[in-house]
Amino acid sequence: HVQLVESGGGSVQAGGSLRLSCAASAYTYSSYCMGWFRQAPGKGREVVATIYPGGGGKGYADSVRGRFTISRDNSNNTLYLQMNSLTPEDTAMYYCAAGRRGSCYASGNYNVWGQGTQVTVS
Repeated sequence: HVQLVESGGGSVQAGGSLRLSCAASAYTYSSYCMGWFRQAPGKGREVVATIYPGGGGKGYADSVRGRFTISRDNSNNTLYLQMNSLTPEDTAMYYCAAGRRGSCYASGNYNVWGQGTQVTVS
C-alpha cells in the first residue's frame, strides 16, 4: 500500500493562501486516484478535490471551485493543493487520500489516508 504524509498546513488570515503537499511512498503512486478531504470540528469529512492518475481529470467541491487547485507530480510522488482566497469556513484538518478502484470522483473509493495537516483561517 502507498503511505501518505501531508505537510504545508498552518494559520493564515482570511484572503490568504496556503499550499498543501502530500508525499507518497509507493512506486505505484502514479496508478492511484488521489484526493484531498477535510474535516472541521463537529462536522463529517468532506471531499475537497480529486485527481485522476494521469492528472487529466480533476473534481472540486462547489465550496472551493475557483479558489483551490489540485495537482500532482508523478515523477516525485507528490500531490498538491493550492488554496487561495481562504475564508474561516475553510478551517479544518486536511487529509490526503489514495484509491485504485472505481471512479476517482467517488469519495468512497479512497481507502488509504494520511495523518492530516491542520489549516486555520482567521
